[in-house]
Amino acid sequence: MTTPAISFEFFPPRTLEQSFRLWETARALAPLGPDFVSVTYGAGGTTRQLTHEAVTALAGHYGLNVAAHLTCVDATREETLQIVADYAAAGVHEIVALRGDAPQGQDRFTAHPEGFASSVALIEAIAARGDMTIRCGAYPEPHPDSADTAADVAWLKRKVDAGASSAITQFFFDADTFFRFRDACAAAGVAAPIIPGILPIQSWAGTRRFAERCGTSVPQWAEEAFAAAGPEGEAALALDVCVKLCESLVEGGVDKLHFYTLNKPDLVQKVCAGLGVAPKAEFSRVA
Repeated sequence: MTTPAISFEFFPPRTLEQSFRLWETARALAPLGPDFVSVTYGAGGTTRQLTHEAVTALAGHYGLNVAAHLTCVDATREETLQIVADYAAAGVHEIVALRGDAPQGQDRFTAHPEGFASSVALIEAIAARGDMTIRCGAYPEPHPDSADTAADVAWLKRKVDAGASSAITQFFFDADTFFRFRDACAAAGVAAPIIPGILPIQSWAGTRRFAERCGTSVPQWAEEAFAAAGPEGEAALALDVCVKLCESLVEGGVDKLHFYTLNKPDLVQKVCAGLGVAPKAEFSRVA
């Protein structure tokens, strides 16, 4: 089996304890040589400054290629593009451009009166600078605000046509879910690479709640397997499930995998080891 290229997602810390956890996670995973790492952006822009601080620290202290998440939520066009300019000035030249979720207390996304109305508009504006690599989101199963997968495929094509050079998917449980989406995108003329988003199951209860929020279907086999495993067997099952999913994707032609780490490195390290991703001997932390 070919060893895939990997990348990781982190979230910015809100507390001192979370800060230690992020840096421990970065220290553990950086030696695996990720293509890039991304840093999320809280709902409603709630972690805007924290995201900027985490992005610049990861790039400066660990020498990582960092892609900063950026959304359209609760900011003017001018404010949003200033964030991009600040990243460029700090030497960060990758953006994960997203529409973003509705702020807390709101049911649906509503564009700022002077802001970007969609991810397509945001991508177009960032692309016009000419100095950023832009990644976007993709949804193998219908986005909660989407009519169906066909609409998601058409929207992804618009994002790629606007300037996104690759897409990272929402997580899913079955490789066939990704393959069906990939084939539909190819048929629609989506030329950019689509990187599967992988969520190692740190907690089955937490994963199920997250799946409900983002529209990821939970297969019956997973429900039954984790119920049978119980708390004692959950960790071993989670590792087996994730490695097998990744192996199926690689066997189906996938050469890149993006892991949602939740700032917890242990399970991600074990999955990567199972896929033959070894630490780089030449890795050393930037002073």
